[in-house]
Amino acid sequence: MIVPADPVLSRFRIALTYFWRHDRWPCFDHPQTFTELVQRRKLKDRDARLPVLSDKVRVKRHVAQTLGDEWVIPTYWSGETLPMQAEWPSPYVVKSRHGCNQNIFVHSPDVDFAGVRKAAHRWLRSGYGYWLDEWLYSQVPAGILVEPFIGRAQRLPLDYKIYVFGGRAEFIQVHLDRGGRHRWIIFDRDWRRVSAQTSDADPIPPRSLTVMLDAAEALGRDFDFVRVDLYDVDTGPKFGEMTFYPGSGLDPFRPVALDGQMGALWRQAQSSMPVSPPQLTPVGAMLPAIA
Repeated sequence: MIVPADPVLSRFRIALTYFWRHDRWPCFDHPQTFTELVQRRKLKDRDARLPVLSDKVRVKRHVAQTLGDEWVIPTYWSGETLPMQAEWPSPYVVKSRHGCNQNIFVHSPDVDFAGVRKAAHRWLRSGYGYWLDEWLYSQVPAGILVEPFIGRAQRLPLDYKIYVFGGRAEFIQVHLDRGGRHRWIIFDRDWRRVSAQTSDADPIPPRSLTVMLDAAEALGRDFDFVRVDLYDVDTGPKFGEMTFYPGSGLDPFRPVALDGQMGALWRQAQSSMPVSPPQLTPVGAMLPAIA
């Protein structure tokens, strides 16, 4: 996979893409907002834990050790080249191990599997994260995995993206209609809307909200910031992924003040974190079993 080698070029490219999306230049030396802090992390942070926890194959073991096996979506298959024919039941999801937004949802065994194989192969040839200078993805082995589809009928499950600062879950970003007119709303941890991205009526809080917040905090407690993505399905909450560069820090917040509010929480968490990050080890106490 291609790795950006020139830090000067990376800094310039990050600044340009940030200006393009936010209409202002980022401050790298003293970042104040959440989106600026994401740029700083892309430019400076080389924490070896980040690629492990962003690897969709390796992270599952960590989640099982931390939360319990019931949180993990099973893996039907993983590798570099899909077999000639699907060897697992439909519906299922084919996704890249090393990138984001690289998914194929298969709902019928009659799918053009050759087309699926071709699309998945293209993921392996692309240097995911290169153009946005997202270092950690250059450290994840390129690969493919297949999981069962966990939505109802052909509808994708609601995606709850929990923003965790210094081990405390502060915000929940709810993604609506990801397979169609995709939009999102942000709530605080008490389920009060804080964003103005859409005029949709507020969805009701997930039945497992408290357990999901606890789970996100358990996974994020050793980081100044991480976003933990979860689903709440009929069989209980499930882990999606851990994200350290949400939206690559390029998605504007509405209102803009929310960017500063999140940035203040991140900076506060940074001041309380140990100088030497802990190693990746299982959390001793499991969360209570899900009823």
